[in-house]
Amino acid sequence: MTSKRGGRPAGRGGGEAEVALRLVTSALADRKAIDAIVLDLRGLTAAADYFVIVSGTSDAHVRGMAEHLMTALAPRGIVPHHVEGLTQGRWVLLDYVDFVVHVFHPELREFYQLERLWGDAPVLAAGAPESGAKG
Repeated sequence: MTSKRGGRPAGRGGGEAEVALRLVTSALADRKAIDAIVLDLRGLTAAADYFVIVSGTSDAHVRGMAEHLMTALAPRGIVPHHVEGLTQGRWVLLDYVDFVVHVFHPELREFYQLERLWGDAPVLAAGAPESGAKG
């Protein structure tokens, strides 16, 4: 099944993406993600509804966060449509269709400045998820 995203698989409907995003931010916080931010891209691009952007402290930390995230979401049937950069660990992109997770080495995050590129996007969450978040 395809969606409005030009041949990309259809994503989750309704509030399922938001539930998945809470799981994502929680799993990344478990692995000490730095400067986590969730951007709401709905209405700005057909590429994805949300970007999750975090940094790690090293290549190993970036790889570890990405691998932990995939492992944490898989039992719930949430698997990435596409993964890039996992071997190198400098910038891992996990495309879950409705949302894309960018796990950066700090130098690359500073260089690409996705937050500035998507500066018109509302910020839904920044930092660690609230301890009382419902999911």
